[in-house]
Amino acid sequence: MVHIGSFTSGGGRGVTTASVDPRTGALTVLSATAAVADPSYLAVAPDTGVVYAVSETEEGAVAAFRPTGGGLTALGPAVAVGGAGPTHLSVAAGRLFTANYTSGGVSSLPLAADGTPLGPPAVHAHRGSGPDPERQERPHAHQVLPDPTGRWILSVDLGTDSVRVCLADPETGALRPHAETALRAGTGPRHLAFHPDGSVLYVLHELEPQLTVCRWDAGSGRLEPVAEVPVAAAAAPGGARVYPSAVVVSPDGRFVWAALRGADAIATLALAAGAEEPRLTGTVDCGGSWPRDLAADPSGRRLYAANEHSGDVTWFDVDPLTGLPRRAGSVAVPAATCVVFG
Repeated sequence: MVHIGSFTSGGGRGVTTASVDPRTGALTVLSATAAVADPSYLAVAPDTGVVYAVSETEEGAVAAFRPTGGGLTALGPAVAVGGAGPTHLSVAAGRLFTANYTSGGVSSLPLAADGTPLGPPAVHAHRGSGPDPERQERPHAHQVLPDPTGRWILSVDLGTDSVRVCLADPETGALRPHAETALRAGTGPRHLAFHPDGSVLYVLHELEPQLTVCRWDAGSGRLEPVAEVPVAAAAAPGGARVYPSAVVVSPDGRFVWAALRGADAIATLALAAGAEEPRLTGTVDCGGSWPRDLAADPSGRRLYAANEHSGDVTWFDVDPLTGLPRRAGSVAVPAATCVVFG
């Protein structure tokens, strides 16, 4: 199965569930639920299979669903996260974490034995700003993710041009600041992804089409930026600005893919020279408009793009030698924003 998030305020159906043909990768929509408003990002708990969704609204909330047959059943009402505009969430250390874009911080919520999120949340507010007066007037946490060990919680802040590393208090769940790594001012970091070996991570920037390569030391919980690599020209054909949105590393660690809004494209970077030396090798059409999210299937043989403005999820076969995606099909999902396997 895959689960697809969408903006209900933009005509989306909420969380859509689809089956995946194991032979072709084709998606068949089975059901949808609008039990929560604007579920723009989803996460699946690896141990329970519970599907979590943010409600990217001013009030800010999360909802939990249990897969049942070809659909999802809500595990109770949505729970407030104590922050506005949550754009991302993840599960780690028995808790649920959300990145709250509008209010600028990260929330931590405990989980019941059945996976239901509980309140009240513990909120860690970010501080700072960046040089872009329209996009960086204050903190804007965009993603929160555990490192591969599950010990450290990393949050990417577009407004402060930095990545924060925290530890979750084992008793209260509150996030204790550990380190903050500054990236180049004005680049607007949005999302990150770890290489499968756990020693390198890639930070994709929204305000410049750049990828920052960082070394990650899980022992000390420290990031070290080592290189910047362009993922696109500064402007798309016709002069449109490029806004990168999502970064994915292939399960075998050979390729990195980046979604490029504005250019309506997917960039492929090869890691043949090593994890710290990605090289842009090609760009293909995303199959729609405004690719907000990318997901690789567990085998790494296929890639899925959630194209928000054209309202579809397009899937691609990945060339095993070059890593370049080749369009194989699509399915209509209005205002699609996110794709997760579960």
